[in-house]
Amino acid sequence: MEWIQYLIIIVVLVIIAFAIAKSKNKNFKIEANKLVSNLGGSNNIESYEFNKSRFIVNVKDVSIVNKEAIQKMGAQGIVEIENQLKIIIGENAQELERQINDFMKRK
Repeated sequence: MEWIQYLIIIVVLVIIAFAIAKSKNKNFKIEANKLVSNLGGSNNIESYEFNKSRFIVNVKDVSIVNKEAIQKMGAQGIVEIENQLKIIIGENAQELERQINDFMKRK
C-alpha cells in the first residue's frame, strides 16, 4: 500500500516537471516575427546586432516602435538613444538572434 502512495507522488512530480518544461519552451520563430513587427516591421529596421544578452537595433522611425509590446514579450529592459534601441533579452538572446537573422534574410 505504501509503494502505491510513492508511485502516485512520483507520477504527479513527473507531470508537474513536464508542464514546467513545456511552459518554458518558446517558439522563437514566432517571437522573432513578433519582435520585428513590434519594431515597426523589417522596413523600419536599418541595422541590428546582438551583444551577449542585448539586441541593439537602429530604426528609421522610433515613433512607430511598440515598446510596451516588446516589454510584454519578456524584454528585461529597453534603452532608447535617438533612433537606437538596446533591448535586454536575457538568456534566450542567441536563439532569438538565429531566428531574427533567418527572418531578415527572407525579407
